[in-house]
Amino acid sequence: MRPHTIVIASPHNLRLRDNIAIVTTENSTGQLKGPRGKSVSLRLKCDREFAQDLLQESTRKRLPVVGANYGTAEGTASDMAMDWGTLVPMWFVAKEERVRARTVIVAPSREIPLSRNIAFGMMIGKMAEKSKKRIVFIASADQAHAHQKSGPYGFHRSAAKYDQFVSRAIQRNRIESISRLGKRFVEEAKPDSFWQMAMLAGVTSVVKMQGSLLSYAVPTYYGMLCASFVRA
Repeated sequence: MRPHTIVIASPHNLRLRDNIAIVTTENSTGQLKGPRGKSVSLRLKCDREFAQDLLQESTRKRLPVVGANYGTAEGTASDMAMDWGTLVPMWFVAKEERVRARTVIVAPSREIPLSRNIAFGMMIGKMAEKSKKRIVFIASADQAHAHQKSGPYGFHRSAAKYDQFVSRAIQRNRIESISRLGKRFVEEAKPDSFWQMAMLAGVTSVVKMQGSLLSYAVPTYYGMLCASFVRA
């Protein structure tokens, strides 16, 4: 069954201090340049209706959210620059979608209590349950970034421990257990994934799903993990 809407949580979109960002533009366009002059580009149509409803409902529940548009209120010039945390996973998804789903881009806040990001995920889950649309949620992020001394964030033994904890949480279908991780431990490991996974934990607390760890590797200074969550 092909989805109608893909809600993707990225660590690299708008970083609104103390607030969760909900992108409400009609389009999102991005490009990534690679070696030898090669590049990939992507233009997504956004589900403005779902984004606006998510903004309205989250505001009503007094969650710290901000709707973000760019350019014009609507039309082709209503176009938010696409970050790499969105473009990379959506590039693979878009290639598989003959009928491309519309997208809603959200970005968590690292400054607010983790419970607020979880509550926002619960809001996504509740809206998905009520919607007639088929909704997919993607938590986009790399894992710990402190695996190598030569990397930009240096080495810390907490990096491997963090990735191991996350991997086991998925294998045991207990993604919500990440809420027990201490702030200092997370800071030492330096992940990008923690806050998006909190949203995922919120979604799965409403929509019961079975998690499966598909792959894990440390190709460079950061860990990379791929998992799927299918409705139970």
